[in-house]
Amino acid sequence: MQLTIEIPDDFAGHFRAGGTDLSRHALELLALEEYRNGRLTETELQRLLGFSTRYVLDGFLKTHGILIDDYTVDDLRREVATLERLGF
Repeated sequence: MQLTIEIPDDFAGHFRAGGTDLSRHALELLALEEYRNGRLTETELQRLLGFSTRYVLDGFLKTHGILIDDYTVDDLRREVATLERLGF
């Protein structure tokens, strides 16, 4: 699905000045909001944003002030198994 939004020119220049990919930034903000409101699971968020591991997702969430507090030993074991399968 492709989404198009209209931004007034004076604001568009402001967003471009940040040096980030505006499409990616918008996707991240939308995904974070959906996650915060309970409409996306951690697994869905990880997949939507293309993060290879939960560890990468955790770092992303921490930079946005969201902590994952239900990380279990089983989650760690799955991460280790994934990394081993990938040859790390």
